[in-house]
Amino acid sequence: MPTLDEAHEIEETLCRAREAFGPDAQLIVVDGGSSDGTPALAARYATVRSAPGPSRGAQLRQGASIASGHILVFLHADTWVSPDAGLRIQEAVDAGAAAGCLRFALRGPRRPRYRLLERGVNWRTRRFRTATGDQAIFSTREAYVACGGIEPLPIFEDVRFVRAVRQTGRFVPVGATAFTSARRWEQEGMAMTVTRHVILRGLHALGVDPLHLAGRYR
Repeated sequence: MPTLDEAHEIEETLCRAREAFGPDAQLIVVDGGSSDGTPALAARYATVRSAPGPSRGAQLRQGASIASGHILVFLHADTWVSPDAGLRIQEAVDAGAAAGCLRFALRGPRRPRYRLLERGVNWRTRRFRTATGDQAIFSTREAYVACGGIEPLPIFEDVRFVRAVRQTGRFVPVGATAFTSARRWEQEGMAMTVTRHVILRGLHALGVDPLHLAGRYR
């Protein structure tokens, strides 16, 4: 789990992860330089490491490098997984999946436009076997190593990883849910958030350097 100033979310996220993945799961937090006490709060529940700076891809890669489990789950600090997440992921891997993701949902006001967004994201996942980091992407250790792992990029590391790991085997969306905070959508507005994402994703598909896009994203 990569973090940066997530003191208001981190404990609940980790508690829910522990419930979903069980007492033997290894929880790893890689902090990118928080100033709000996030690492100290996370240390009550997880192994905590520090990264040189906030780069989500680099933080995820560092966490994966010290993980010892057979299945890796990449989880955002504001994403709560449903209690059956561990079971559904294990079932998918046992059935031959190399990687996959959870169903997308937003936490927050029950606005009709958010429900429409959820349906669209989940349709895209089923139709094209793709996902973003908000969906708790998982993979087997073998698939992760075979595809070269997550690139140390500040943005679109999730899109690039899914594209790479799909080449190693089946990518399976499972029935458990990843509930991501709607704070970004509430703060910036749905139209602005969607428009920016579509433009940046299009530029990425055209080959624009993710390092340049990260600056535009911020």
